[in-house]
Amino acid sequence: MMRDGLRGRDRFHARIGVLLVAVAALAACRSTTQVGDLLSDPGRYDGRKVRVEGEVGAAAGLLGRGAYQIDDGTGSLPVVSKEYGVPAQGTHVTVEGIFHALFTLGSKSLAVLEQTRSANP
Repeated sequence: MMRDGLRGRDRFHARIGVLLVAVAALAACRSTTQVGDLLSDPGRYDGRKVRVEGEVGAAAGLLGRGAYQIDDGTGSLPVVSKEYGVPAQGTHVTVEGIFHALFTLGSKSLAVLEQTRSANP
């Protein structure tokens, strides 16, 4: 009888282990993309949802809308916020949105991130 109880606990612990691995895998899926990677290959990311993390540079907003620059050390990208407001300059944020490659001229690319999730300081 004691053996059946231990087997049940072992199965329980195995299931918990599998659950923890699954949660860790899901968390890894929400990784950030470097701004430098976005700007060096804009066609690859155009129209895709990405997450970037960095420091807020110049920022302007009014009535919950606005725009700001985010710099992660590999590059700087403008972020357009239609409903989440604008974080204060100098704030470190992670932001998710749709990447839009506007144009590339030579080695320079102009792109914007349309924010789809609130920036979290």
